[in-house]
Amino acid sequence: MPGFVEIPAAQELPGWRHVYTGKVRDLYEPAEPHPQGDVMLVVASDRISAYDWVLPTEIPGKGGVLTALTLWWFDQLKDIVPDHTVEAVIPDAVQGRAMVVKRLAMFPVECVARGYLTGSGLAEYTTSGEVCGVPLPGGLVDGSRLPEPIFTPATKAEVGEHDENVSIDAVAAQIGREDAEALRDLTLAVYSRAHEIARSKGIILADTKFEFGRDAAGAITLADEVLTPDSSRFWPADEWEPGHAQASFDKQFVRDWLTSPASGWDKNGDTPPPALPPEVVERTRQRYVEAYDRLVG
Repeated sequence: MPGFVEIPAAQELPGWRHVYTGKVRDLYEPAEPHPQGDVMLVVASDRISAYDWVLPTEIPGKGGVLTALTLWWFDQLKDIVPDHTVEAVIPDAVQGRAMVVKRLAMFPVECVARGYLTGSGLAEYTTSGEVCGVPLPGGLVDGSRLPEPIFTPATKAEVGEHDENVSIDAVAAQIGREDAEALRDLTLAVYSRAHEIARSKGIILADTKFEFGRDAAGAITLADEVLTPDSSRFWPADEWEPGHAQASFDKQFVRDWLTSPASGWDKNGDTPPPALPPEVVERTRQRYVEAYDRLVG
């Protein structure tokens, strides 16, 4: 089954106890009571995943880009929804790629917003004319802008499993109608703000996913990473041309190489993917850095 490939043991950090390793992030809890209460340390590694595998090759500096961009976006969105970060000392060993955050009761759903048609949304539309139960006009193609952004949630899958697109009714059946509609409204509000900001920087935010939880006071709170090349499709606005796959600020170089004859790898098989060649690593690193530089300046 797809999953990890030779993931190194989590880094030991004084004052913190490792509790979980995900595709990209490592989570720690305080070894002793923390001044900020019930918190966790979220460390973004340089790991990269594709096709449900965490690859054996890292992208240098990627964790720093993801963290810095997430913190920047939290600042742009704080008037719409609170985020889970708290002011606290970050261990020296992970400075620049870690956040101390409030522990939340997470909603078991990936909150996806789409403003353009591509990826799994395009595949679903081609079959049914809908995406996650939302009817769309006929004649749309890969890269088409939708009449208005849509909420297309997905179930959260374990590492190595696929998320599954579902309807808002399926989400409501799991968490209640009121919370499902609140998550939809927040997702679309955050997407709209982010799309406007990105567009002003020459970038199209095609789609993105968010995670939300409740804090101790019951407030719905934005969590995890937000609006990074790992969680979003960013396209250069001056190259956008519906009708085919778009250039993107993400790991497309990695996906393209893995599915090329040069890699010798079968993405549908059980064999772990090979190490990435240096030129693919460097081109991918440059795309992450360029996305940050264009957005933040």
